[in-house]
Amino acid sequence: MNNNYSTFLLRLSALFALIGAFLGSHMAGAGSYASRPIHAHVLVVGWLTIFAWAVYYKIFTPKIGLLAKLHVYSAITGSIGLTGGMTLFVFKPDFLPPALNTVLYIIGGSVLLLSFVFFFLLTFTKEK
Repeated sequence: MNNNYSTFLLRLSALFALIGAFLGSHMAGAGSYASRPIHAHVLVVGWLTIFAWAVYYKIFTPKIGLLAKLHVYSAITGSIGLTGGMTLFVFKPDFLPPALNTVLYIIGGSVLLLSFVFFFLLTFTKEK
């Protein structure tokens, strides 16, 4: 199961890396840095953090149970939710009410924060 978590998180981090590189390229080409906070969070949260967690599940063998599942699924949901919510919050699309943009941003960030708490606790569990 650890390798499944590792592989899935690794692929998700690669997707975030691709999105982050595209955003950086677009900003440079357009000469507009309006996406700078989104670009930074996509790379730091989506690429680097998710990658680090993929490596953790590959190198270490934590007891896979409820805590590991909570960590992985909240990491996936939170990283997508935070960066997606941030994008909506920054660009304020007309098809969504502004309050919903804010709520999605807050919920995504809160779920990601929970994933960091779950990871912290996971590091104290016994390995197989």
